[in-house]
Parts: sequence; C-alpha cells; structure tokens
Amino acid sequence: MAEQHAEQATEAPEERRPTVIADDLHIVYRVNGAKSGKGSATAALSRILKRGSDDAARGVRKVHAVRGVSFVAYRGEAIGLIGSNGSGKSTLLRAIAGLLPAEKGKVHTDGQPSLLGVNAALMNDLTGERNVILGGLAMGMSREQVKERYQGIVDFSGIDEKGDFITLPMRTYSSGMAARLRFSIAAAKDHDVLMIDEALATGDRKFQKRSEERIRELRKEAGTVFLVSHNNKSIRDTCDRVLWLERGELRMDGPTEEVLREYENFTAK
Repeated sequence: MAEQHAEQATEAPEERRPTVIADDLHIVYRVNGAKSGKGSATAALSRILKRGSDDAARGVRKVHAVRGVSFVAYRGEAIGLIGSNGSGKSTLLRAIAGLLPAEKGKVHTDGQPSLLGVNAALMNDLTGERNVILGGLAMGMSREQVKERYQGIVDFSGIDEKGDFITLPMRTYSSGMAARLRFSIAAAKDHDVLMIDEALATGDRKFQKRSEERIRELRKEAGTVFLVSHNNKSIRDTCDRVLWLERGELRMDGPTEEVLREYENFTAK
C-alpha cells in the first residue's frame, strides 16, 4: 500500500500550458494634433527637429488605449473579449499579434498568433478562388494543403450557394460574403492562437452556427481562441471565459456567464 501511495505521489498532475501572457501591458497611440493647412508640414517638421522637445511640444496627442492589462491564456480555452466601443479590445488583439509595440509591460506568446478581423486584407481585384489560395499560403499552409482543403473552404463559406461567386473578383462581393470567406480560410488551419475580431457579426445564423462549431473544434485541437464580439449570444455559445475591458482597463476576468451578467447589468444602467 505504501509503495502504491509513493507511486501515485510521483505522478505529476497534467499542467495547463499557457499560450498568451500579458504582463502589465500598456499600449499608447500617438496622434499628430497639429491643425492642417498651409505651412503645417513645415511647422510640424520644425517641431520634430527641435532638440529635447517632448510629444506635447511637437503637437502630438497620446491616446492610452490599453492600461496595465494582465492575464494568462491557456491551450484549449476560448476567451471572449467584451466592452464598450473604444474600450481597447481590438488594440489588445493587435498587440498580442505583434502588430503594436508595448509602451510598457510585455506580451509573451507560445506559438504563432493569427489575427482575423473584418478588415483582414484580401485582394479585391483577384477572384475568390485566387484569394483562397493566397490566403491559405499566407497562413502557412503548403500548396498541397490548400489544394486538399480548397473545396471545404468554399463550402464552409457558403458564398457559392446562390451562384458561382468564387470565380468572381472580390470587389463584387458584399461585406458579409467577404467576411465569411476570410473566416473560412482562417478556420481551415489549426492555430496555436487564433484571434477573431467581429468576424462572426456578418452572415446569417446558419453560418454563425458553423463558425461557432469550428471554434469549438479548434479548442479541442489544443489551440486558444480569442473572440471579440458585441453579440453576447455568440460569446455564450462559444467561450468558457471572458475578459471585460472598459477604457483600456481589465475590469473583470472570469467564467463567461458570471462576467456577462455583470457586463449586462453595467450596460443596462
């Protein structure tokens, strides 16, 4: 019996593997506050060249978009980001993706973060078919993988359900069709960290359900998913944890229902 207890004691419990660590993260935008008009470029250059001049002297306004945010995300989690417009949700995702430098603090990531937003670039003059190929390659798939998954991407997007739209230039697509195709390309690949910024806000309920199911699959495949959405139902259906940002600060971090309840009480006031 003693030997059995000793053997059990040596078995280490399975550790949750962190994928994203935000450590006292601050993100500051600098906006040129000088008025436009004749001679403004010359005046701006003069201010920039002044030795020892600070931002205020150069007419630069600081926007503190993220203020001291700290959290740890783990593999297998789907995390919702909620908050009022301008609360810093999209800025936080861009910082995690490495697209914005930290003013203070750090972001640590395990694996390659992938950011999917409604404004993710696809080439308007190319057909949907070409964009699927280029998008897949840009996300790190091989040509063979893109070829294997091509039809599944098109079917998932649903853009060919009412015609052969995949052979038409992207400029002929509605914003909803383009958003569905972007999500479908991203969802065709397994991700270490996938960040989705309002990509589920467009499209009918049928597509949203397919997207939510795919997010759950990505979680099971040991990835981490961040979802920014103003649709609380999508957050409830998809996420097991929620980060609530207000004015750039992390107001609450916890189980989905608990955080959403507090947020909905806050917004109802």
